[in-house]
Amino acid sequence: RAAGSPAPEISAIPFTDVPVGSYYYDAVLWAVENGVTNGTSATTFGPNVTVTRAQMVTFLWRAYGSPEITGANPFTDVSTSDYYYDAVLWAVTNGVTTGTSATTFSPDAPVTRAQAVTFLWRAAGSPAPKSMNSFADVPADAYYAKAVAWAVENGITNGMSATEFCPENTCTRAQVVTFLYRDVVNQ
Repeated sequence: RAAGSPAPEISAIPFTDVPVGSYYYDAVLWAVENGVTNGTSATTFGPNVTVTRAQMVTFLWRAYGSPEITGANPFTDVSTSDYYYDAVLWAVTNGVTTGTSATTFSPDAPVTRAQAVTFLWRAAGSPAPKSMNSFADVPADAYYAKAVAWAVENGITNGMSATEFCPENTCTRAQVVTFLYRDVVNQ
């Protein structure tokens, strides 16, 4: 994984909304230093801003080194002029996602916790988890059940409580860069 270098050793982060000691501090440093994402301005990161599906696959694609892609675009809502075009094609080509339908990707839709961990799990090769989790809101036959178990098992994320994963909750920028950091750097 190309962006798997450790977090840089710098004394201060330029974002006023990323406090030292926050759970996402090291992840933001890593993401910015490795070109996974920038701030929402020169002085803000926007940790509580909701991440879209386009942003999620772009962050993931960049974390994997922005590999060259080939293939046809199956989505009517993804244009060659979109910043996320290559990332979406990479995600489709590598089985990270098939879109929200055969012809749509829904780039502006918020990414859910279920989708985020599934994208990460598939990008990692869909490894079999050692055991399945017991979250009351993750049915054993859900498309994301193995991804959730893998993510929890590998310390990428936990549930929102001891019994709930909250798969339909949307993800923030702080959460997504933390998931990526824990996956790419700590594995």
